[in-house]
Amino acid sequence: MERQQIIAQLNEVFRDTLDNDDINLTDTTIAKDVEDWDSLNHIQLVVAIEKKFKIRFTAKEIHSWENVGQLVDSLAGKL
Repeated sequence: MERQQIIAQLNEVFRDTLDNDDINLTDTTIAKDVEDWDSLNHIQLVVAIEKKFKIRFTAKEIHSWENVGQLVDSLAGKL
């Protein structure tokens, strides 16, 4: 799966989970750039992403992400 396809699918997950159709993720997007992306919603996002892509992240991977690009890198490595 290509990087842009992953980001497009992540956009869907974020929009559904955070109930915000205006979300448009890029590699440099960070949590403070997205309204309602707080620590509680972060957990919900991770669960939704794992379900959508049928993968599992380790706690170490999750804690290492500083932006969406790093999330995409982790995700691409599992597909």
